[in-house]
Order: sequence, then C-alpha cells, then structure tokens
Amino acid sequence: MTELAQGAQAPDFHLMDSQENWVSLKDYAGGKVIVYFYPKAMTPGCTIQAVDFSAALKDYAKAGYSIVGISPDKPASLSKFIDRNDLSITLLSDPDMTAINAYGAYGDKTLWGKVISGMIRSTFVVEVDSDGKGTILDAEYGVRATGHVERLSKHLGITS
Repeated sequence: MTELAQGAQAPDFHLMDSQENWVSLKDYAGGKVIVYFYPKAMTPGCTIQAVDFSAALKDYAKAGYSIVGISPDKPASLSKFIDRNDLSITLLSDPDMTAINAYGAYGDKTLWGKVISGMIRSTFVVEVDSDGKGTILDAEYGVRATGHVERLSKHLGITS
C-alpha cells in the first residue's frame, strides 16, 4: 500500500464530479485543497463527514482552502447524496479507484478485530503550485468521521 507523507508529491487526479464535469488537481493551481477519501455516499459516517465539511466550507474558503471528497461512487449517486444532505462541497467519482489507490486510501485495515481490505478514510492537505503540481502538507490515514472536521480545523488554525 502506498502511504503518502508530508512533503510528498500529491498524485494528480482527473475525475468526474456529481454533474459529470471533469475535475483535476490542476484545477486548484495556486491554492490549497483538502482532499478527503471516504468509503460510500449516504452511509452514516460518510454523511457526518460530508455535512461537517459543508458546514465549515466558508471558513475553509476564507482561510484559502477548497474541499474535495473522493469515493468509488458513480456521479449519479454523488448527486443524490448532495441533494439529500444539502452538501456544498465538491464530490468526485473514482469507480476505478485510480486516485484512491494513488493516495493509499485503500488497503488492509482492522474492523471489529479482523483485518480486511477496504477503503481507508483518509484526508490530505495539498498545496498546488501555479503549474498544477501538488505537495502534501499533511496526510492522515484511518481518521474517524465524527469530529474529524473540527480536529482538522483546529490543526490548521481555521476558526469560524
């Protein structure tokens, strides 16, 4: 399993959003973006995380950050997820798990005492230079959905 750390080059991605528009890391050139990976739209933990990121979006934007969530869900599922929960963040579809694997967000994890393979809830803070190349400023694997956005906000010094 790939595991990215601070200072590593952020893998580029070219994925569809909920409206079937293509989005790449290069689209955030000259800025910072929170790239988070979650297992499945409309599940309890993923909903908590997406709702919390949406609620904090204005504070993140004011601090110079964009937010992008990536899952294996198809664009139509993401669209329903956004509508059902009034989400304001960008969600991207990675059914082939290209970006998921490149960021190391899939692999072995322990669930209820058993080691299984699956999505690893992960969050990356990426600074994207003017040429569209990203550098990992912070990488977190195995995050818990509940309270994650609040912990990340404190870590980054983002206040409401």
